[in-house]
Amino acid sequence: MIKHNPPSPEPLHRAIARFGQATVLVVGDFILDRFVNGVIERISPEAPIPVLHGRGETSTMGGAGNVVANIVSLGASAVPVSVIGADAAGDNLVRMLRELGADTAGLAQERGRMTSSKSRFSALNQQVLRFDEEEIKPLDAAERDGLIQHFRAALTRADIVILSDYGKGILLDGVAGDLITICREVGKPVLVDPKGRDYARYAGATAITPNRKELGEAVGRAVFADDEIVEAARQLISAHGFDLVVATRSEKGMSVIDSTEARHIATQAREVFDVSGAGDTVIASFALALAAGADPAAAASIANAAGGVVVGKRGTARLTVEELTGALFRSHGPTAHKDAILDATSAARMVAAWKEEGLSVGFTNGCFDILHAGHVSLLHAARSQCDRLVLGLNSDASVRRLKGAGRPVNDQHDRACVLAALASVDAVVVFEEDTPLALIEALLPDILVKGADYTIDTVVGADVVRKAGGRVVLIDLVAGKSTTNTIGKLRAGGTTS
Repeated sequence: MIKHNPPSPEPLHRAIARFGQATVLVVGDFILDRFVNGVIERISPEAPIPVLHGRGETSTMGGAGNVVANIVSLGASAVPVSVIGADAAGDNLVRMLRELGADTAGLAQERGRMTSSKSRFSALNQQVLRFDEEEIKPLDAAERDGLIQHFRAALTRADIVILSDYGKGILLDGVAGDLITICREVGKPVLVDPKGRDYARYAGATAITPNRKELGEAVGRAVFADDEIVEAARQLISAHGFDLVVATRSEKGMSVIDSTEARHIATQAREVFDVSGAGDTVIASFALALAAGADPAAAASIANAAGGVVVGKRGTARLTVEELTGALFRSHGPTAHKDAILDATSAARMVAAWKEEGLSVGFTNGCFDILHAGHVSLLHAARSQCDRLVLGLNSDASVRRLKGAGRPVNDQHDRACVLAALASVDAVVVFEEDTPLALIEALLPDILVKGADYTIDTVVGADVVRKAGGRVVLIDLVAGKSTTNTIGKLRAGGTTS
């Protein structure tokens, strides 16, 4: 069975909220990424090559290190286990991991190994040269025994395992298979970001996460269409005992396939700056979602959104929970109005993500008991003042306290659904209090909007917004259009036109 419809957003947001409770054990090739930026203004007199004038450099973790960095950035705990060199690059990796708060007890530094290091030289954001320092070799017997010992010890506190294979030697010669067997024995799921054509070395893994090109290489033929992706994935599942294949497909999104079902998840249109490390982000977020209780399709939707964020960044990138939440909201918002109905905590994350993207956020509130032309006009005008509009909606209990026992006419669920369906409204948050002050304090919108029947001094939250650097906007109301008049006409048996 093949499905194209996206999972419901509710389990996605619930899973993300539980990321902080997860611990992921990461084993594989840890790489030091060095980025040197500069300008090219002349050709060398020594040879016909450009001269790069350095303007600064940065170092980050690549390979399995970037997987760890993404896990921590998403609020979870990561435990790295590997073998690296007792050299400057290895020292830098250990320092960076410790700065993230990761336990580095399982990261052995050996004098007989060289830490993989990649230096990228760029001029005006255009890479002109990459210089790699590495030695690819399997673990020796002592290194292998030490790694497995560290792995067994760390596995007791991990919820899920990632094997990040960059082909530098850590997982060669059956090491990956030994680790997968240990995971299977204790019932811990293990995900593999594969390398090379021979996936037999990963037999028994819970899931593998190849890109489309790697999937084709593993089955010995090019794959492009949906049915070709599914056929290739099931060939690998049958041959190697995987539970799942999660195939990333660049601009076409992602496919999650098991022996009986396949789901294709469309990507979001986005400008691509750099794909460096996107696979690390995908497997990190997929693993966290599974550990947080999401089913594979929901986990793939989360990972797909995560990958879409990092390809819009430069360099080996990672993302935050706020960025991920914002990406999921964008991907579901146009297709399901219920997705725009949020609790206060989710709304605060959403607003933070919008602001991170440089968008202005507006806020207005009310009971909106019966939606009428005056409401629509007010909300349209409010949305014209900002890039995103959040609507605070009084709960049923709040409306009764404010308006009397006969109100509301429509319950909060129906009111929220109708308002969320309006093009001018980007999010609806129901609040229980008589005023939205606490919600405004939590969201800190850039613009607070109310009708012109108020003065700025009487608008609840005006002082909070203005103190934070925002502004208050009063919108002219449509004459004769109010909820009181509308209800009066309905009770009198008249029309509301």
